Amino acid sequence: MMAGKSEWDRDPMLAVDAVLGAAPDAASTAAAQSRLREALRSLAPEVYYDVLPRSPIGPVCVAASDRGVVALDFGIDEQEFVRRLEQRTRAGVRRSSERVRSAMRQVQEYLSGARMRFDLALDLTRASAFQQQVLREAQAIPRGQTRTYHQVARTIGKPRAARAVGQALGHNPVPLIIPCHRVLGSDGSLHGYSGGGGLRTKAWLLQLEGAALPQTASSI
Repeated sequence: MMAGKSEWDRDPMLAVDAVLGAAPDAASTAAAQSRLREALRSLAPEVYYDVLPRSPIGPVCVAASDRGVVALDFGIDEQEFVRRLEQRTRAGVRRSSERVRSAMRQVQEYLSGARMRFDLALDLTRASAFQQQVLREAQAIPRGQTRTYHQVARTIGKPRAARAVGQALGHNPVPLIIPCHRVLGSDGSLHGYSGGGGLRTKAWLLQLEGAALPQTASSI
């Protein structure tokens, strides 16, 4: 046994067992609960994020796990981003510019027009298999080009799933990096965009990339 390390320090669950096996007083119960919380925190995954306070599309928030970029959002404040991130990942969330520096730099370069494509690992483990399939197909659309929801549905082998494709893209956890703004309505016109600024932002992104700007409304 290491000097200075008690059984409880090495295995916090022993603290809970000891309290449950006795008639616990309030202080013992509180101590056991505290050690259990610490143990659970050490096992929980962590997600790191940072905020770009100003950009052409408003504040941009980026988060990454150990696997890759897990979330990107813009047009919302930091508190709302953290709330959504905690709800979606169920992980510990900490601000760390160092852990997301590469992703944030690439986002800034993209929004300035200097970066043509992203080179980042992504963590899509919380997306369903269908959504991952749709997101990967959207990611493959070249800069300056667009596809319709129907085209994406056909490409993934589900020609009747255009509406489901639209829903999957509407929950894209990493817009910009996965360019869901390049997917248009069935007649080639703009359609609903969940990113901050809505269709105005979608049109701005397409213009940034040199894509022909379509109309502003359509059905999927």
